[in-house]
Amino acid sequence: MANSLIQFRDDDTAKLQAIQILEQLGIDLPTYLRMCIARLNLERGIPFSMKLEDSKPARALQAMQEASRIAESNGTADMTLDDINAEIAAARG
Repeated sequence: MANSLIQFRDDDTAKLQAIQILEQLGIDLPTYLRMCIARLNLERGIPFSMKLEDSKPARALQAMQEASRIAESNGTADMTLDDINAEIAAARG
């Protein structure tokens, strides 16, 4: 299959910002552009979104932080493993 060169001009700042985002996603600009063209042709439209999460902690980390907050408010944050196992055994009867 023959290859063709595709060129276009864009603002330097926009290009550098795009390169920085793509680096964080683990791909380079030419790879991204090839992905766009391949998916555009396959889906016959713009089919995907690749976004970096905001600077919020990941959902798992948020869940752990919430569990810690709840344990703290319930007075159970300092329980040892033996304490936890005793609670479980008591609950099971």
